[in-house]
Amino acid sequence: MPSADGSAAAKAAAQYLADQGLVLVTAESCTAGLIASRLAAVPGAGRVLESAFVVYDPKAKQRHLGVSAETIARYNLTSEPVALEMARGALDHSDADLAIANTGVADDSDPAIKPGTQCFAWAFRQGKRTQVFTETQHFAGNRNEIREAAADYALQRIAHYHDRLK
Repeated sequence: MPSADGSAAAKAAAQYLADQGLVLVTAESCTAGLIASRLAAVPGAGRVLESAFVVYDPKAKQRHLGVSAETIARYNLTSEPVALEMARGALDHSDADLAIANTGVADDSDPAIKPGTQCFAWAFRQGKRTQVFTETQHFAGNRNEIREAAADYALQRIAHYHDRLK
């Protein structure tokens, strides 16, 4: 269960990013900036957080992050392929080392997708290459609880995926 303010996950992520010399950019849809906000609440976050894109609308995902209309049409907004393109786009539009992207549904607004479905991508810049990891998770609770759990989860998984690169 996420902490009430997300501080435990954010503090651990900020410390890990600082220890590894990594700078983060986020590309958030369902979490609407909550990942970046939680990290920004940690003192010294300016050393590890470069910027954040909040892209709720499909056209915003396309315009700001380069997500293709074809990917959205083929896989749906709540999909790992869209999260992957969001993460790559965030890296392309930043100087960060790592991008976290999130897209999902936190309520019953889309009858085709189970409420609580969250798709994530963690993209790591490695020289001229980018390594991306994706996951889909399902969280329970009301709209805010789902968004909070997704933000915490995104931060908690940074070390897991970065360690896989070593």
